Amino acid sequence: QVQLVESGGGLVQPGGSLRLSCAASGSIFGINAMAWYRQAPGKQRELVARITSAGSTDYADSVKGRFTISRDNAKNTMYLQMNSLKPEDTAGYYCHAYVLLSSRHEYSYWGQGTQVTVSS
Repeated sequence: QVQLVESGGGLVQPGGSLRLSCAASGSIFGINAMAWYRQAPGKQRELVARITSAGSTDYADSVKGRFTISRDNAKNTMYLQMNSLKPEDTAGYYCHAYVLLSSRHEYSYWGQGTQVTVSS
């Protein structure tokens, strides 16, 4: 069984910063691509940023230059540093990972989400 657990969300003023973490645990052989998604009320879930196992990254245009995704493969943990936060960044943030349970078996997992609210 594999679990992804997010932490680090909260209430922050516009212009502020938060750092989200996503820790994977369980019977993990390895982890391929990981990503952060977000979903605001009444909107579809959208990709925020993703990172390969080699460290290549990709960002949504709306967060480029403000958010930084990273990962620590030794700790099976992914991070999202969010700076210059705007009210429109308010959403539930979810981590996703393609987890190898063996060298041949890859499965998709989601975390339970952490709420980020940007408001004065």
